[in-house]
Amino acid sequence: MMHLKYRLIILLLMVSVNGISQEQKNYRIHTIAFYNLENLFDTINDPTKYDEASPMMEIKANRSKIYKKKIRNMARVLSDIGSGVTHNSPALIGICEIENVMVIEDLVNDPILMEKDYGIVHFDGPDNRSIDVGLLYQKSLFQVVSKSTHTLKIYDSDTHERQNTRDQLLVTGTLEGETIHIIVNHWPSRRGGEAKSRPKRVSAAKLNKRLIDSLQSINPYAKIVTMGDLNDNPTNKSVKTILKAKSKKENVPFKGIYNPFIDLFKKSGLGTTAYRDSWSLFDQIMVTKPFLEKDYSSWMYYKSGIFNENYLVTNKGRYEGYPFRSFADGGFTNGFSDHFPVYMYFIKEAEDNSSKIKQ
Repeated sequence: MMHLKYRLIILLLMVSVNGISQEQKNYRIHTIAFYNLENLFDTINDPTKYDEASPMMEIKANRSKIYKKKIRNMARVLSDIGSGVTHNSPALIGICEIENVMVIEDLVNDPILMEKDYGIVHFDGPDNRSIDVGLLYQKSLFQVVSKSTHTLKIYDSDTHERQNTRDQLLVTGTLEGETIHIIVNHWPSRRGGEAKSRPKRVSAAKLNKRLIDSLQSINPYAKIVTMGDLNDNPTNKSVKTILKAKSKKENVPFKGIYNPFIDLFKKSGLGTTAYRDSWSLFDQIMVTKPFLEKDYSSWMYYKSGIFNENYLVTNKGRYEGYPFRSFADGGFTNGFSDHFPVYMYFIKEAEDNSSKIKQ
């Protein structure tokens, strides 16, 4: 009974948004988020995978206890993203650096998240380190219509041998009755240097663009969200030239892509991950033009940001100010991730004025 009551509260949740029109109206609001979970691996050695190189498997003592703490920490963050505005955890969450579906099941069944009743979309991918992407969705808010996984073919620049990397996950579903498409990414790393590895991320961007183009060929007005750890900044070739993402809403052409994280990176210097005292904004969420219209009778983009609450930040030592990661120096820190999550708010004009909150 309490679970049903909680769902009804969420379905009635509204926010009063200023600046959209002169007349103040009530809006429903949901968060869509992405989070790199930093090596969320189980404690079991899978002989068919190279999982023994994961930080979890390198820990020799109290591995099960540490695994439970890692799960709890990840659940806490996912529960908190956007909750200050929506009074709910995100409706949709893209995740990466997960070993298998079992660790995701442990995550959504943690007591912090259990009553949210998250569904899971996941495919076992070909990555050499056995890390995958996935999507979590609140079943009361989003219903999956179709799901598919798309392989990225890349090759070593020296040996020209095929390298296995993360697939791109495409999920089509309805957010409270409205069709949207979600693509979850984890593009190839910068191992070997940014310039040498750049063609791999350009290839990832081309695959991402093909997926978007294929959806738009069926419906030019398709509402598409592409998100992930791109291992590139918003200003790099993969995002700027291949996806042709724009930083200003008014500059987004028909079938174009809007990336609010461009200005966030260029103007504020903020990032989601740090290395050698330099910030990068590898984690991004982008949307297609139909999310930018002014007809709020359907879901529209409202705001975006980096979720970098104080408890996610290292507060002392040589990495002070960096994301408070889970693993360092061969051990568990009781931290969270070496990436901050990112999020977007989507709003829709509400029909029922019986409940509202003011921002």
